[in-house]
Amino acid sequence: MTSAEKAGAAAADTIFALATAAGRAAIAVIRVSGPRAKEAAQRLSRREEYIERRAYFRTLFDISTGERIDQAIVLYFAAPNSDTGENTAEFQLHGGRAIVSGVTQSLIALGLRPAEPGEFTRRAVENGRLDLTRAEAIADLVNAETVAQRRLAMAQYGGSLNLLYEDWRSRLIRASAWVEAGIDFADEDIPVSAAHESHELLVEIEREIRAHLDDRRRGEILREGLHVAVIGPPNAGKSSLVNALAQRDVAIVSELPGTTRDVIEVHLDLAGYPVILADTAGLREPGDVVEQEGVRRARARAEAADLRLLVLDGSAGDAVAPFGPMADIVVRNKSDLVQRRLDPGFWVSAKTGQGIPELIQELGRRAAEQLGGGEAAVITRSRHRQALEEAARHLARARSETQAELKAECMRLALRAIGRITGRVDLDELLDVVFRDFCIGK
Repeated sequence: MTSAEKAGAAAADTIFALATAAGRAAIAVIRVSGPRAKEAAQRLSRREEYIERRAYFRTLFDISTGERIDQAIVLYFAAPNSDTGENTAEFQLHGGRAIVSGVTQSLIALGLRPAEPGEFTRRAVENGRLDLTRAEAIADLVNAETVAQRRLAMAQYGGSLNLLYEDWRSRLIRASAWVEAGIDFADEDIPVSAAHESHELLVEIEREIRAHLDDRRRGEILREGLHVAVIGPPNAGKSSLVNALAQRDVAIVSELPGTTRDVIEVHLDLAGYPVILADTAGLREPGDVVEQEGVRRARARAEAADLRLLVLDGSAGDAVAPFGPMADIVVRNKSDLVQRRLDPGFWVSAKTGQGIPELIQELGRRAAEQLGGGEAAVITRSRHRQALEEAARHLARARSETQAELKAECMRLALRAIGRITGRVDLDELLDVVFRDFCIGK
């Protein structure tokens, strides 16, 4: 059975899932999608009347025992005017575990099956209710932890990426049409201006795609978090500073040099931006084998980080020079032990909190500088970037190609690469990857 046939067989099923968080709550919502959605509402409520887009107050009954389960609000939406494009029903219940279990067991007794992660959204894509970029935005909205991440996800859900990529696609179709016409109707007089317009469009689209790619991976970093490595010599107070920034004890603090052996990560929300702060081993000539590995990991993390925070012992007068190439922000800790602060950098005390608010403000400013506000159409996933890089390569080759047949083939390949981002082509190949990490009920 092909992937398309498997998808068709799965779509014939009627699925259900808890759309609210598991556990006790005031309200629980169970969603049903598929050809038997209306039947499910009728059988559980023992009532036939369900007009679409109207809320009904119904008593729900256990299919197996006939016992009353709950009194609920039930809604029905007919295809194709629903979120998934299929017949759907929604049960708004009291949020007790026994009630949710009773309804789900009754749905199973009717022959419905629990949904796979992301299956509701996947069906919406397959039925043309969403494109892939908006589907991915739903997952990002669910996972958003900061204001900037929410803004980025909302912009993408609103269609910012889809509009941009579909604009490139439609213009490229127009440009390739003239090339194809020159091949198919070689005996006809194709206007010279048409060939010129086609080439200009091709050049313009390639330039726009390359400018879009030249974004320092801003969207991907914003989705995942800005990586900030805290580096410096032993006993400078790196772990104490990480604890102060996190406002909780996440790293072990000790006066013994070499206490931190491995990289310790903590996720922060700084001025609405996601930041992953990494406490690393002290940079020095290591002693035992374990510390050697810790120092190696510290240097590797510093090289891979988006921002490096060099922490020095202000009371000992540590010099910046040995670590200078790795320092984006210099922090001099233990300011409470120093009378005169002559050396440049942020003077803080992880012990008393002095200077910490100013450092947080600077980190927030740097995050905003690197990541922006999140409202613009930016690349948010590596698969988008790979497809656009492929499209740009094909367009560059098409631009330099003199043979019409080869030029047309390059443009077709570029169109195919752009189409893969929104799901206009190769949909079956993409869906498993896109919906792999979705939560149940979406």
